[in-house]
Amino acid sequence: MKVTVIGTGYVGLTTAVSMAYLEHDVTCVDVDETKIKQLDLGNMPFYEPGLKELIQLRQDYLRFVTPSREAVEHADVIFFAVGTPANSDGSPNLTYLFSAVAETLDFIRTKNSPTVLVNKSTVPVGTADQIDRKIKEVGLEDRVKVTSNPEFLRQGRAIQDTLYPDRIVVGGDEYSSKLLYELYAGIAEQSFQPPMQALRPVGYRGPEYIVVDRRSAELAKYAANAYLAMKISFINEIANVCDRVGADVTHVASIIGKDSRIGSSFLQAGIGYGGSCFPKDTRALRFIADTNGYDFKLLSAVIEVNQSQKLIMLEKLQDRLGELSGKQISVLGLSFKPGTDDLREAPSFPIIHALLSQGAKVRVHDPVAMDKAMSLLPESVHFAVSATEALFNADAALIVTEWPEYTSLDPKDVVSLMRRPLIIDGRNALQAANIHGLEYEGIGIGSKRNCEYANMH
Repeated sequence: MKVTVIGTGYVGLTTAVSMAYLEHDVTCVDVDETKIKQLDLGNMPFYEPGLKELIQLRQDYLRFVTPSREAVEHADVIFFAVGTPANSDGSPNLTYLFSAVAETLDFIRTKNSPTVLVNKSTVPVGTADQIDRKIKEVGLEDRVKVTSNPEFLRQGRAIQDTLYPDRIVVGGDEYSSKLLYELYAGIAEQSFQPPMQALRPVGYRGPEYIVVDRRSAELAKYAANAYLAMKISFINEIANVCDRVGADVTHVASIIGKDSRIGSSFLQAGIGYGGSCFPKDTRALRFIADTNGYDFKLLSAVIEVNQSQKLIMLEKLQDRLGELSGKQISVLGLSFKPGTDDLREAPSFPIIHALLSQGAKVRVHDPVAMDKAMSLLPESVHFAVSATEALFNADAALIVTEWPEYTSLDPKDVVSLMRRPLIIDGRNALQAANIHGLEYEGIGIGSKRNCEYANMH
């Protein structure tokens, strides 16, 4: 099938590469000429495990172009995967989407065969209806169908989540749903040979193919992200209670996660969620509720908890060190999660700014996000070339992102490097074997994992 994907961000590029892996003929479109040239050269615009290798593997099925009539006339299916950034009031900015739609419809005017427009961007309920109205305004309603097909991928696992999803959701009419099933047949039926970069999970039997109305599909994406964000904020609130009553949140989470009605996913206490989806989508869903006359109190609490949780590490650090002015603090991890270089809404940024505001000297390190961060952080921040350099002579280290480079550190090396081997673990990522001899504190586990430091001094 001939597929065009408009937008080469996380969703667009992952969708395009996955469709190409299924041996569809795929054209990737982006208005950014520099990005297109770099993609042609094999250079990725962001870090995502396995993506570059899959592009190389299926390069005969992929091409990268700027907007053109040929890219539209070529397609049976056109995916919109452009950004919908948040406005200041939390509402999604649909400027890029509607601009892409208008340009596409202009190119479609001379096309005789039917086209299905598929929205993969996260958008407010009713956006597909608005696109439908634009189609009718230009007299293309007999040749163009609009479908909502939300994505549920995770950065750092985007290829895996696209090839082996829990469900494929299609909001549209019978014609569109049948065409998209044909497009997704390889994934729906798991008839493809798994790539080495993303092996099929043991026991996986394929996704459920769910066809609903467009508005339900649009809302489902927001609802899914809001629910997962709620689980994160809930377990973080439990962690804060644990710190006050002497309980261990890892034990509590394990116990409640065994309940099949709850499940263990997203019950890892820490310093809150970040990235391009949860913060933006929770605010957008609250905006949608507000503008439709509903006060979504639970969601407001989820957002508030996440904002305050980011700075819980600072409270723990001050309890241990007191005045932070002049102290050397190491921040390990800048991206919002391992497996990506995405810095959007990353907890590391407010933490670093808070440290600097209190006069601390800050050294940072991240395995993949350093280049992006350099232009976003103050010049006073020192960018260490390694975790070892970041830890040297430090009064404390904050684990903000649980990269393997940090969770596998030898505690003896850490003790020998730091002025004071104080570790505040914002992700509860270190295991007992990795904290021997350290002054250690996590989130919701207090200093329970302290092994020897108190006896050494």
